Amino acid sequence: MKQLITLLFRAFFTLIPTLIYGQTKDFKELAGFMAGSYSSEEQHLKDTTNYFDIHLQIIPIWKNNSDGYWFYVEQAMNGFLEKPYRQRVYHLKEHENAFESIIYTLKDPLRFTGKPEMVESLPFDSLTEKEGCSVFLSKTGEKEYAGGTRGKSCPSDRKGATYATSIVTITKNLLLSWDQGFNDKDEQVWGAEKGGYRFVKLKQY
Repeated sequence: MKQLITLLFRAFFTLIPTLIYGQTKDFKELAGFMAGSYSSEEQHLKDTTNYFDIHLQIIPIWKNNSDGYWFYVEQAMNGFLEKPYRQRVYHLKEHENAFESIIYTLKDPLRFTGKPEMVESLPFDSLTEKEGCSVFLSKTGEKEYAGGTRGKSCPSDRKGATYATSIVTITKNLLLSWDQGFNDKDEQVWGAEKGGYRFVKLKQY
């Protein structure tokens, strides 16, 4: 009996840091920084050759879920907002040493364009996880979080690529995102070459 009590005691106090960590100020801050409406127009006007004018929406959904923060995400070229080229669901979770943004795809995504409330009504099993494509973030400075995908774990078949990488930095009013695709010789075959996209926040959600 004494051994059982000791084991339960140890298990309880091992669990406490996890419970506390899941409610940290940094976790809430990062989620708040992510949510918003963004534009890369400023960067595009300075370098029209290498960067497009892209609109990015990161909209909170499923706010009552207790397993982290959920977002519906749209990216579209300016002038073609009704036809986004990327639509995802992000699930932001907290681990002991990092924050993880798990990426999910949607079936027939264009039907959700500009309609995050439709995503709210979806059952979870209608999402498909992009395995190996999670973005891991850590606090790297005062009011700053940065990180990316890990190694060659995120598969891609776009333009002859075999894997993709993402490098991300997030602050209160700025999101830097550099997505690149590489072939099996580690040669870049798609994505910006000079550096990541600079998305300025226009609206907070």
